[in-house]
Amino acid sequence: MQTPSPEALLAILQEYPTGVSLPRLSKRLGERASVVLRALALMGDGFGNRRGPGWVRVEQTDGVWNITITPAGRQALQQP
Repeated sequence: MQTPSPEALLAILQEYPTGVSLPRLSKRLGERASVVLRALALMGDGFGNRRGPGWVRVEQTDGVWNITITPAGRQALQQP
């Protein structure tokens, strides 16, 4: 298992303006959900006392994980 790159994650998330479920994203990347969640944790607002870049939003509603790219994530994807 190899952690997906931020660029790969952002490129896929950009295809889903209203977000994508964790199982679908994991399948697109060919990785386990736990691996994808770990990568997403580093790309979100942060955790603990560490701030993250805020490129993605990860929300759980009624037991379903939904991942959305943020405006900051779209901007990061456009950087050379």
